[in-house]
Formats: sequence, structure tokens, C-alpha cells
Amino acid sequence: MATAARPLDARSDLVVDTYELGRGAGRSMLVRRTAEAPAELGIDVIGVPQGSPVEFDLRLEAVVEGVLLTGTAEVRLAGQCVRCLVDITETAVVDFQELYVYPDNESGDAETEDEIRHLEGDLLDLEPVLRDSVVLELPFQPLCRPDCPGLCPDCGADLNEDPEHEHAAPIDPRWSGLASWPQQQD
Repeated sequence: MATAARPLDARSDLVVDTYELGRGAGRSMLVRRTAEAPAELGIDVIGVPQGSPVEFDLRLEAVVEGVLLTGTAEVRLAGQCVRCLVDITETAVVDFQELYVYPDNESGDAETEDEIRHLEGDLLDLEPVLRDSVVLELPFQPLCRPDCPGLCPDCGADLNEDPEHEHAAPIDPRWSGLASWPQQQD
């Protein structure tokens, strides 16, 4: 069962008004805009900070079923390296393509109905497409660099800063009692 969608606000930067496109198949329009990133756009270790700029470069095409949206979004990512826990910031460009169906165009298939995006009047919501595209492109385990050695498992030292870091070989606990015996000199 589909959840009730929030009403779209035409003044939002994440909403595109397709009125100028009309319903004539073959018409198209280009849209370039900057919007603020919505909340919780990412995963626990890396994501797009809320309110950071998202640069959209969009092409909207009227087709028989609705409006075909094709475009890119450039976002700023922030997170932590999973090996050494240093902060990571980088830019990512995600591609997307999505068909928005006219409100009066029903598929009749209940299973696929939840997967179909609909126009609300002439308004098109970019947030779900942005969210799907960005989250799918995020690295599952982000690294500050591909060969990051991480932290020392014994003391937590950053092995990026001290690659020669090492500890004395640990004494086997079964033989630790012998360490207190006096050394025999020849």
C-alpha cells in the first residue's frame, strides 16, 4: 500500500514545474538550478550534508506517458574513512533518468504502481530521484585513499602518519613466567 506523499511546493528548488512543456510528445526543455540538499541524504559513514548545494543539469522531454527526466546532480560528500577515521570531503556527479507519469495515466498493475513516479499536476519532485541516485553511488566503505593502512590494532596509532610504527613482539602468555628468570651468561 502506498504511503501518502507530501504535497509539492512549486517554490521549492527540488520541484520542477513542467507546465511550459505541455503534453505534446517531443517537446523538451533544459533546466539548470542549484538546490539545498535534503536531510539524511546518505548512509552512516558518508553522505551529502543537509543544506549543502546540489547543482542540477536537467533535460525534460514530453513523451506519450508523461515526462522523461534525464540529468546529473553534482553533490558534495562528507564522511569518515572506515580504516583511519579521518574526515573525507569530495565531490560526486550522479546521473539519473526517470519517467514521471501523468496523473491520469494509470498502469493498472498494483505491484508496479508503487515503483512509478507520478507528476502532481504539472509538478515534478526531484528529491526521490536524487536520493535514489546518490545513495546508490556512495561507497559502502569510504576510504581516504585506496591504500590506507588504517589504525594500529594494538594502540590505535594512525599508520598513515607513521608507516614505520611497530611494537615489540608479544610474549606468548604460556611462556610469560619464564621472562622473570635470570638470564644465564656464558
